[in-house]
Amino acid sequence: MIGKLKGTLDEIGEDHVVVDVHGVGYVAFCGARTLSSLGGVGEAAVLFIETYVREDMIRLYGFASEAERGWFRLLQNVQGVGAKVALGVLGTLSPGDLANAVALQDKAMVARAPGVGPKVAARIVSELKDKAPAFSGAAAEDIGFKRNLGEGVAPAPAADAVSALANLGYSRDQAAGAVAAAVKEAGEDAASPVLIRLALKALSR
Repeated sequence: MIGKLKGTLDEIGEDHVVVDVHGVGYVAFCGARTLSSLGGVGEAAVLFIETYVREDMIRLYGFASEAERGWFRLLQNVQGVGAKVALGVLGTLSPGDLANAVALQDKAMVARAPGVGPKVAARIVSELKDKAPAFSGAAAEDIGFKRNLGEGVAPAPAADAVSALANLGYSRDQAAGAVAAAVKEAGEDAASPVLIRLALKALSR
């Protein structure tokens, strides 16, 4: 099995690249975000690879990070999600964005991906809420807070602050991120007006 490719970009297509590794060209299919993160032909490239072996073909899928590859594997555990749809999701959302969408149970964010309808989006956020790849440090705290919001177990002042910011036109993810930062600054016992003020200050930076 091939797990990683490190070489030179020999060709860049609409949905794939060819990576030259010591004279051997490997075709790796990639999502839009991964393709946009790579340089031009002739430049060095590193791709994390998921290898699919079937009776009639061997296909490589390439990713810019191990986190993307982890989500690619997880997404295909959801009914109705194959490799093409999983690549579409990861081409639209970064691993962090996808983790936030799952934590907040934000079906609409996932449904922005090509080939993902409302039913599939609902299954993705529902079935993966306890299976998301681990994040460390501040990212883990932020996603943990958003998961509490999505499950309706966040403190009432924080939930009220998120709702207030959403009513002002911010996305639920933006609002939740800003309120999470406000909670860290003011403490978990802070009242919603304090959290709203601090969150708006963070959003205006």
